[in-house]
Amino acid sequence: LVIIPCGKRKIWSKNLEAGPTKAKDTYIGSPFKVYREYAENFGDPWVILSAKYGFLEPDQIIPENYTVTFKDPSTNPIPLWKLKKQVERTYSHYTCIVTLGGRDYTKIVSNIFKNKKTPVYSPLAGLPIGKALAKVKNATRAGTPFKCKKIKG
Repeated sequence: LVIIPCGKRKIWSKNLEAGPTKAKDTYIGSPFKVYREYAENFGDPWVILSAKYGFLEPDQIIPENYTVTFKDPSTNPIPLWKLKKQVERTYSHYTCIVTLGGRDYTKIVSNIFKNKKTPVYSPLAGLPIGKALAKVKNATRAGTPFKCKKIKG
């Protein structure tokens, strides 16, 4: 399972008339596009972690624009217990989780899967965004998925 973070930039910032949109087409920022390409090549399956909705399947419909972030509690991000419920219902059987994104997303994903004893690997944690994106692009171009191994912490 590959988990990628959503993004701040959404289709409605470019096209106010976009209407309800599939999750994979909702987020339009450069990092998301790079992560999506990797996920489409190597994720079987892949999902998007949204601070508003939790885990989203790529074809799940996002009805409208929103601004919710895990970094700002006043935006009312989805609670950890709800994310854990989503995992219990749908994602608890995977033997390896690869999560792309920064340290914040890595911590959230690791916390959610902690009691599952499922290895969670985040090859980008702690990297500056430029280096992280380069690492993902290189892996995608080379056709070399990140190997799953347990992260510390």
